[in-house]
Amino acid sequence: MKTTSTELLNTRTPRPVPLTRIGFGGAPLGNLYRKVSEEDAQSALQAAYDAGIRYFDTAPQYGLGRSEIRFGEAFTRFDRDTIQLSTKIGRLLLDCEPHEVTAEAFVDVPQKRIVFDYTYDGVMRSHEASLERMGVNNVDILLVHDVCVFSQGSQEASDAKVRELFDRGGYKALTELRSAGDIAAIGAGVNEWQVCEKLLGLGDFDGFLLAGRYTLLEQDALESFLPLCEKRDVGIILGGPYNSGILATGPIPGAKYNYADAPEEILERVRRIEAVCQAHGTPMIAAALQFVLGHPCVKTVIPGAMNAAQVQANIDLMERDIPAGLWSDLRSEGLIRPDAPLPSETTDAA
Repeated sequence: MKTTSTELLNTRTPRPVPLTRIGFGGAPLGNLYRKVSEEDAQSALQAAYDAGIRYFDTAPQYGLGRSEIRFGEAFTRFDRDTIQLSTKIGRLLLDCEPHEVTAEAFVDVPQKRIVFDYTYDGVMRSHEASLERMGVNNVDILLVHDVCVFSQGSQEASDAKVRELFDRGGYKALTELRSAGDIAAIGAGVNEWQVCEKLLGLGDFDGFLLAGRYTLLEQDALESFLPLCEKRDVGIILGGPYNSGILATGPIPGAKYNYADAPEEILERVRRIEAVCQAHGTPMIAAALQFVLGHPCVKTVIPGAMNAAQVQANIDLMERDIPAGLWSDLRSEGLIRPDAPLPSETTDAA
């Protein structure tokens, strides 16, 4: 079953990390955009585990610790040795006054404010706080969170955070934790492939969580980044397979692309993609979820879910049969790049 098949994030280290082809993205359980009840959060996590999903990703940012705390509650029911877990560093959560709360896109959050910190001390403090919130002794993958332009606001600010990571000991902390066996892999979780490529030129990273930048809608990462990952044996955890919404909803009024209303040129391209999918009797959302796994570097895709029904819906989409002709038609109409590996080619090769 596609749900339970595994790929290795890194094959060149003493502790390769096996990942189920579909994972569980924890941002929605931080109350992203709307409140998720405790019952729905726990039922979503349980449904994922019961279905054979064994990779779970979260971060301190997600609900200012709420997602990690909810993961921790679920882990009291799960066999920790059977799952792979990732969280992130870069944001410290500090107590604050009500008017200082850094809620960002999350609602009903604890009274905390975010301080970006990519120093040695910041990495270690963030790591220890995450372990405490989740009630676990270790995580498998530790990711540098949001050093990209999208999150930092400018190229200058992004470059400054990357320098802080390397010049002030953050990268050293990550490699020390990996060398000591406290974690199995290090990487970054970002919204842009360009900063991943920069990080690969500066350090030894095992993988990256890339959100929204290799999808059915856009494949510019094939220019240089993904070929470099193949050469360096670096795995990709693919987040945001729907480009923050539009590949799931279709080109409806108010459809979201990169967390904002989609511009007309994006709407038109999605209309054309959707038309091809409809011609083959396939929901575009299923094609979007499966397309990314055609690339050999993409080891898992992690759509979010707010309840058990959404988990099951993701699994059903992953297991839906998609005609090979759909992919070839998208390619022939110039809607996906000619050098984009297709899921049908991956299946044929297997």
